[in-house]
Amino acid sequence: MDVFEVIEQRRSIRAFTGKEVSEADVKKILDAARMAPSAGNIQPWTFIVARKGDVKRRLAEAALNQRFIEEASVVIVVCADEEKSARGYGSRGKHLYCIQDAAAATENMLLAAVGLGLGACWVGAFRENDVRETLKLPLGLRPVAIVPIGYPAENPRIPYKRALEEIVRFETF
Repeated sequence: MDVFEVIEQRRSIRAFTGKEVSEADVKKILDAARMAPSAGNIQPWTFIVARKGDVKRRLAEAALNQRFIEEASVVIVVCADEEKSARGYGSRGKHLYCIQDAAAATENMLLAAVGLGLGACWVGAFRENDVRETLKLPLGLRPVAIVPIGYPAENPRIPYKRALEEIVRFETF
């Protein structure tokens, strides 16, 4: 499958079969995440991998009771190291670049999952302090995304996407 097919097939999967995702596939997904671009190549991310039922349950609760999270074989929490980015770029690094960098890594994870025949969902709605407490994260390491991954038990239809003519503006200055 080429990259454009992977992009077109990516969907937010919120129902999973009980089949376990192999460690090899989890490592491929994490490797894809670490290959994402980052400001100044600082790579200000940490990935927390959760497989235990209790941890996944607590993450689901922190994510406003989105129960599909605990049904996934594996859940990866993408964290941004604010202090690492701040050392390179000051306030802008701490408040913007590390979030952008973590977002790029998250998208790479989603695309890698599709390429492996898996499904995933980018979950951004969660109580940050609850996630921090569940994972015992130190201050400065900010959870940005919760990514449940597993074998899909659904095949969502293609969501509406705005036409290029609506969203692209070409300027000639």
